[in-house]
Amino acid sequence: MNETLKRGISGAVYIALLLTSIQFSTESFIILFGVFLIIATYEFCNLVQLNKIFPILFVSLFYTAISLISFYKIETENYINSIQNGNITLTIDINLVNTILLITTLIVSVKCIFFLFDDRVQSISTPSKYLYLLGYILLPFIFIVKISFGIKDYNPKIIIGLFILIWTNDTFAYLVGKSIGKHKLLERISPKKTIEGFIGGVVFAIFTGYLISKLYIKASPSFSEKSILIWTTIALIVGVFGTIGDLIESKFKRIAGIKDSGKIMPGHGGILDRLDSVIFVAPIVYLFYQILNYVS
Repeated sequence: MNETLKRGISGAVYIALLLTSIQFSTESFIILFGVFLIIATYEFCNLVQLNKIFPILFVSLFYTAISLISFYKIETENYINSIQNGNITLTIDINLVNTILLITTLIVSVKCIFFLFDDRVQSISTPSKYLYLLGYILLPFIFIVKISFGIKDYNPKIIIGLFILIWTNDTFAYLVGKSIGKHKLLERISPKKTIEGFIGGVVFAIFTGYLISKLYIKASPSFSEKSILIWTTIALIVGVFGTIGDLIESKFKRIAGIKDSGKIMPGHGGILDRLDSVIFVAPIVYLFYQILNYVS
């Protein structure tokens, strides 16, 4: 099969699966990203040469537990009580849990940035591998799910809008870079990325953020200006931190000596290759939402 056709078909299937699961129900969205998490964990373990059994079991149980106590606390209590004939109440402060998870993720994100720009790092210690697994792979997937709930209830428009911004940034960074790119962004890690492409991606992402606010979110007139500010800020976050996330995964692959994180998507590589931007962006967007909630 022609490589371009193969790439187009696998990309279309991925987008269709993603959008369908997001729109269909909260459960289908959570389950799909749980599956993506398991695949991404498998791929990351291959990248850094970790035994896969414990990491996959750990991320599966942790993701499930956090999802249950975050979004299905009452249902979980009822299920436990029906089995044990008891009257157990889960007294977990989910806001405190979220804060601890966010701080952990941000600390690992900073470590990832140092890892990216430190040319001396050409190997990864075992403790660091597990730390990256926690804060670079597992926790960001949890925040992808959490930001889709916005301030209160599940809102598929939030996560769809985020993916539209990421796809816009990636597409126009490539097109602008290919057309007029002359200055390399970080050549030793990603030789094809250019400063012009990076700027082009950010500019078009911000414009798309404006369009998302006006044409897709369609906020009430009293909230319209604030909505535009929110979505253009998210677009800026996507443009900057999405690119950093892409570069970080590229460094992991460069150290491992491989081109793609996996082969599950013909022509595109692995799940980690498709989600490298969003997993780095999600915790920052979640932090942004918390700041908005605090000051509003």
